[in-house]
Amino acid sequence: MNITIHDQLRAFVDPLTEIEHAALERSLLAEGCRDALVLWGDILIDGHNRYEICRRHGIEFRTVQNNSFASIEDVMLWMIDNHLARRSVSDFQRGLLALRKKEIVTARMAQQMAEQPPEPSPDDMDSRPPPPWNTREEVAKAARVSSNTISQIERIQKAAAPQLVEAVRSGTISINAAANVAQLPQEAQIAAVAGGRKELQQAARQVREQKAAGKPKKLGPDGEPVDEKAALKAEIAALKDRMATLLTENEILKQKLANGG
Repeated sequence: MNITIHDQLRAFVDPLTEIEHAALERSLLAEGCRDALVLWGDILIDGHNRYEICRRHGIEFRTVQNNSFASIEDVMLWMIDNHLARRSVSDFQRGLLALRKKEIVTARMAQQMAEQPPEPSPDDMDSRPPPPWNTREEVAKAARVSSNTISQIERIQKAAAPQLVEAVRSGTISINAAANVAQLPQEAQIAAVAGGRKELQQAARQVREQKAAGKPKKLGPDGEPVDEKAALKAEIAALKDRMATLLTENEILKQKLANGG
C-alpha cells in the first residue's frame, strides 16, 4: 500500500510527549490498530502517529478514503477543525491552528474576489456581512483562548527562534513568558532556552521590567510623579472607609424604622 506523508499536513499534528507516545505504543501492541487511518487518495490525513508506530512494529492497520475534498486547502481546514475540537491539544497549538485557518480562509476569499469581483449596489454594501474570521476575537473563540493570548502567539510566530517555539510546545515556558522572550535578539533567545526553565523565566522577567521602566510615569496635579501602588492603596482604604460609613448609616436607619420613626 502506497501511503504518502504530506509535510504541510504533518505539521498540523502536534508531536506526542514521550509519555503519550509510550501509551499509544503499548495500546497498539496489545490491542492492534482498531481505528482506520484516513486517506485522501494516497495522502494520509488522519492517524500519523498510529501509522508511524504500526510501520515500525509491523502492526496491521486498515485505511478508509475521504474523497470529499476539492483541494489540499480543504484537507487542511478539515484537519484544523478536527484538532481544534480535541481537548488534548495545547493552547499554543490551538492558537497556531486557528491562525493558520484564518490565513487559508482569507487567501481563499481574496482569490474568489479576484476571480469574480462583486458588483454590489450601494444598498448591498451596508447589508453585506463582514468576511468570516476577520477579527482576532473570532480566531480566539475558535482556539478557546483569549484575544491577548492570540496576540502573544502571533508575536511568537513572527519573532521567536525555533528553539524558543519548541520550548513553548513542550511546556518548558508559558505563552506569556515566551512572547516576552521573543522580543530579545535571536542569540539571546537561544541562550535562554539552553539555560533551561529558570533562565527563560529570568529572561522574560527582565523584558517585562525593561518595558515597565520605559513607560511614562503618571503625574499628579502638582506635576510630580505619582506612586501608583501607594495611590491604589489609598483609594482602597478610602473605599473601605466609605463602605463602613454606609453600613453604619444603614444600621441607624434600620433602628429608626424598627422604633417607628
